[in-house]
Amino acid sequence: MTKAELVAKLAEDTEMTQTQASKVLNTLLSIITDEIKDSGSISLAGLGSFSCVDRAERKGFNPLTKEPIMIPASRTVKFKPAKALKDSVNN
Repeated sequence: MTKAELVAKLAEDTEMTQTQASKVLNTLLSIITDEIKDSGSISLAGLGSFSCVDRAERKGFNPLTKEPIMIPASRTVKFKPAKALKDSVNN
C-alpha cells in the first residue's frame, strides 16, 4: 500500500476529504518522527514500538574493488511489533 492509497482509505473510512486525511496522516508521521528524534522511542498499543538505536563504526568493503572501508557510525530506527500485530498476521 502506498501513502496515496493509505490516504484514500483513511478518507473513505472516516468520511473526510482526501485533503483532510492527507493532513492528518502527515501530522501523525511528523509527530512520530519528532518523538523518536527527541525521546528515542514511541510505543503504539496494538502496533508496536519504534526506537532509535546507535550503530557503531564498522568495517566493510567496496563490492567493486573488494577494498576495505570503514562504515561510519550512524543512528537508525528499529521497529518491534506488538504481540497483537504478530497474532493478527499469523491468524
